[in-house]
Amino acid sequence: MAGSQTKSLIDVRALSGQAEFEEAVQLQKTIWGFEDIDLLPVRLFVVASKVGGQAFGAYDRDRMVGFLVAIPGIKPGPSSYLHSHMMGVLAEYRNAGVGRILKLAQRTEAVSRGIPLIEWTFDPLEIKNAYFNIERLGAIVRRFIVNQYGTTSSPLHGSLPTDRCVAEWWISSARVASLLSGDPGLRAEAGARIAVPAQIATLRHSNPPQARDIQKRVSEQFLEYFDKGLAVIGFERSTEAGTYLLGKWESK
Repeated sequence: MAGSQTKSLIDVRALSGQAEFEEAVQLQKTIWGFEDIDLLPVRLFVVASKVGGQAFGAYDRDRMVGFLVAIPGIKPGPSSYLHSHMMGVLAEYRNAGVGRILKLAQRTEAVSRGIPLIEWTFDPLEIKNAYFNIERLGAIVRRFIVNQYGTTSSPLHGSLPTDRCVAEWWISSARVASLLSGDPGLRAEAGARIAVPAQIATLRHSNPPQARDIQKRVSEQFLEYFDKGLAVIGFERSTEAGTYLLGKWESK
């Protein structure tokens, strides 16, 4: 069984070769239950590894238990960044720190190339994931995309629109260094909050209309606050809800 003992045995390495890429594709089916049309194909992993992106696998001995793939991006001006398109971990390893190990390996490799920023999208209704991105890694959020990927074949998405927050991970910033070291000291004051009820995970399947109403309310709040120049700078969890904390964010 995965756990603290397994965590010490996890090895992360760059993926190379057809067999490893095929294994990462198979993991997508296992983790998300995707139909073939929604899978990232082998050729994307090949391209990512050849053009300045990243493809990592997390292994428990010889078994791939997680993976990560990122592609290079370009913003206006001289700035380049990595778009971390997908990361997945087998269900039995999700409390063993595998996701964090993968993200830290990603950060180390990007820092070695002088890349300042890694971005990815995440579902704002996934409370545990939001906490991990914001409080454990130090990402901030300033953009929100309505139904980015359309409706997917994954049962985990509950047939809801794929609304997404865009995480910005300024990997060499004081904020990130502080949180990765376990010091929560570098925090700005929150001026607004967006709460997601803890029962949203079960409502996706037990009461889709109610889940959709919650999703619409959350989407409207994000769009309103981001239009006012606020950013997600923190996240709180309780037994009742996960709450996004929004305020001004100035430095990188």
